[in-house]
Amino acid sequence: MLRSWSILLVVAGVWPLSIGAAPTYGNKDNSTCRKTKVAILGAGVAGITAAQALSNQSVTDFLIVEYNGDIGGRMVHTTFGEDADGNPYTVELGANWVQGLGTEGGPENPIWTFAKEYNISNTYSDYSSILTYNETGYFNYTSLLTDFDDSWAEFEQAAGTILTENLQDRSMRAGLYQADWRPSSLDAAAQAVEWWMWDWETSYSPDESSFVFGITGYNLTFYQYSEENNLVIDQRGFNTWLKGVAGTFLQPNDTRLLLNTIVSGIDYTKHDVKVTMDDGSCIEADYAICTFSLGVLQKDAVTFSPALPEWKETSIATFQMGTYTKLFLQFNETFWDPDTQFFLYASPTRRGYYPVWQSLSTEGFHPGSNIIFATVVGRESYRVEAQSDEETLAELMEVLREMFPDVDVPEPIAFMYPRWTTEPWSYGSYSNWPVGTTLEMHQNLRANVQHVYFAGEHTSAEYFGFLHGAWFEGQEAAMRIAGMLTKNCENVGSGCGEYLKYKVLHGTTEEAEYNAINGIGVSPFYVADSGKE
Repeated sequence: MLRSWSILLVVAGVWPLSIGAAPTYGNKDNSTCRKTKVAILGAGVAGITAAQALSNQSVTDFLIVEYNGDIGGRMVHTTFGEDADGNPYTVELGANWVQGLGTEGGPENPIWTFAKEYNISNTYSDYSSILTYNETGYFNYTSLLTDFDDSWAEFEQAAGTILTENLQDRSMRAGLYQADWRPSSLDAAAQAVEWWMWDWETSYSPDESSFVFGITGYNLTFYQYSEENNLVIDQRGFNTWLKGVAGTFLQPNDTRLLLNTIVSGIDYTKHDVKVTMDDGSCIEADYAICTFSLGVLQKDAVTFSPALPEWKETSIATFQMGTYTKLFLQFNETFWDPDTQFFLYASPTRRGYYPVWQSLSTEGFHPGSNIIFATVVGRESYRVEAQSDEETLAELMEVLREMFPDVDVPEPIAFMYPRWTTEPWSYGSYSNWPVGTTLEMHQNLRANVQHVYFAGEHTSAEYFGFLHGAWFEGQEAAMRIAGMLTKNCENVGSGCGEYLKYKVLHGTTEEAEYNAINGIGVSPFYVADSGKE
């Protein structure tokens, strides 16, 4: 019998603190609010690192408010299928990789540092372990992967020229075209390869993505750290490391962590902030750090009073919130090549139609699990997440039977996928930098509005879309606030207090603007395989 799961809002996991029901506070009529120095809104990576940074500077009077019943944010897992003994597997619904580990003698990605410290099980994703398919079955078009790589080397140089000469940004499509990657819309194989090389990472097409900042973002993660990506398969869940970090400054049953608590409104002035919950309770704080996703901000899921200023609302509306949807299937056998990690499918009619399939039954992952998952992004995520499980499963099975025409592909014994586009605490997966958008506009996305500060992967100019972006940005916001509260600014790189903001924007980004004040404290000119500028 087919078993189907939907995304869990309250996620089970190994939590080093004994957390009971969310504490109650205040009165439903708002006559009394709980007082604190800093209200941290969200217990994802940015929220937890913000709390840690405050603690490290002896600011311990804070409250962490979290919508869900566990910490981790979009680093969330669930159980799926079962092994031969009837035990379920743990699979990651959201963030799944440590991306860009580090180089010997060079900088190390902090997520990788914590993954090692907390013994997070992970396996190297070998992107050369790939077989290619179309609607007729196996069809070798891997030479196109080499062609795209050759083009990449060319357009990286072009992006650097645009940056240094203060030229206008253009789309990634224009950059690819300039480097002679010009696939016909009817060339299904080339379209699949392009999706694999670009959309799969950014959740947007080259036509919709910034050329300069797309390349800058890639360089700062994969050339500064390394081009290695490791898939997390830890049965405790990827968020185990974040729980470990939280356990270094939160005590068992710590009343500063408010789980299952939904923020409905934020009232702010130049002196303080009042946070109201959907049950009528409230918090009064000197400062708030809002770590809501860009999707939540764009949906107006929380009411700001007064309304956010025009420069802030424009920046929120300008940047893109992408969706990355993994669709898990378990079968009673592994009918695909068990020694191959990835399978790329070129649909003859629709770009991005269930293009990437990834085996978890391969050695190093969950061998013998008979689990494979497909991934869709962007518009296909919206389409798939809006339809029923039955409709989606029928499409997936049709694709699998086209890919493996010589196999009697059985029906799955388990099937599940999340619906990120409608989750009220995320409304998507991660952000992307759109075409023609300057660093000044992004700085406005980062900037505080009076005593409300913002942090998350979307506020990271260096690492937008990545977990480590959220890590650095939570730390940055907290250190700025701590410097004001303690009168001792330890945030050497970019200072304390308010962020720089731009009420008048320019059409291009001057090279001199690539600095720590604007969120880029590392040179974007990293060279592949060298870790050097």
